[in-house]
Amino acid sequence: MYCGIDWAEQHHDIALVDEHGHLVAKARIGDDLDGFTTLVEMLAAAGDHTDCPIPVAIETPRGLLVAALRASGRRVYSINPMAVARYRERYSVSRKKSDHADAVVLANILRTDAHAHRPLPHDSELVQAIAVLARAHQDATWRRTRASNELRSLLREYFPTFLAAFTGRKGNLTSADARAVLAIAPTPAAAAKLSTARIAAALRRGGRQRGIEDLAAELQQALRRPQLRQPAVVEEAMGTQALALLATLNVECASVDQLAEAASEAFRQHPDHASRHSTFPVRWGKCSLR
Repeated sequence: MYCGIDWAEQHHDIALVDEHGHLVAKARIGDDLDGFTTLVEMLAAAGDHTDCPIPVAIETPRGLLVAALRASGRRVYSINPMAVARYRERYSVSRKKSDHADAVVLANILRTDAHAHRPLPHDSELVQAIAVLARAHQDATWRRTRASNELRSLLREYFPTFLAAFTGRKGNLTSADARAVLAIAPTPAAAAKLSTARIAAALRRGGRQRGIEDLAAELQQALRRPQLRQPAVVEEAMGTQALALLATLNVECASVDQLAEAASEAFRQHPDHASRHSTFPVRWGKCSLR
């Protein structure tokens, strides 16, 4: 017996097929405990047993339903939706998507081609937690990059000297130094009025502890270099927009740092870490805090 689950946000369609591909049972369940109970009862009625649990195919490796299925000890296969679309053509002349039909397709994928797909590994809870944190850290890093690129694109339109002042420095716009200085000098006009003392104070607020006075003097000179200017009103409006984008970038940088620390801590708790970290050290990218 084989089980296919078409996953959706609010409900899941279940299909059970036998070794000949005949539909044995079908149902639509909610994404809650009652729905999981219904699924377990369906599997039990179809001959599910601890010694030979019915394998399940579903289009996602995540979610509470998947976690509960994995905890039951059965083989759970995560089938890419694009692969499901290709298999759909084998079982239906129409290429139109149907939740119930896709559940049947997923069950038949296991019936005919289980050998070509890998079940989700029987990871420990700690390994699953590490995977969650690693994925979250990766997503946060991508969001930080998008926020940084959007801010850079805006600064290029009206404040290229700011970009030049931090080009080649560690972290560039994502560095705490750059973000702290931009907060007090979002326009060329504001930057021209900055004293080294104000820049130094901003660098300290950003977390820098060494070389503050020298860097403040260097940045003051770099930010006062002549450049082409937008009209004053336009420049001020762009500065306001830059501060809004900076707020987003600050949030994303904080998320990267928080998730990096959490992922590193989870790695350190793993039994294999002590024997491997000296050869394969784990480093997670953070926003520069120097």
